[in-house]
Amino acid sequence: MPRILAIDYGLKRTGIAVTDPLKIIATALTSIDSARIFTFLTDYLGRETVELILIGDPKNLDDSPTDATPHVHRVIGILNRKFPEIPVLPVDERHTSVMASRAMLEMGLKKSKRREKGTIDQVVATMMLQEYLLNRRS
Repeated sequence: MPRILAIDYGLKRTGIAVTDPLKIIATALTSIDSARIFTFLTDYLGRETVELILIGDPKNLDDSPTDATPHVHRVIGILNRKFPEIPVLPVDERHTSVMASRAMLEMGLKKSKRREKGTIDQVVATMMLQEYLLNRRS
């Protein structure tokens, strides 16, 4: 059964989360150096069937683009060209970093683990994916 993959793209690091094959639970997969994203995805998609890629679309509170928005849109274009059989859906990622930080604190993660940027990236990707799954069922 195909999975859904979520990407929290950043200029330095990218967090990736994925669903289980039944598309019930979102789980953090990894955090990678953003320069390796397409190599990682080519390898991963060669092993796993993915029916949809979600990618965080950064926006300001007033819906205007952030400095990161053009970079994410460039990545979306490359994803569409490299993997044309898999739809790419941008999702609003406002507040996700704050929510991820709070969630990690509530989960009791040690301060050193919470400071690791890669951890936050994975949690953000997981939260975006879980929210998508919840909204899809409604």
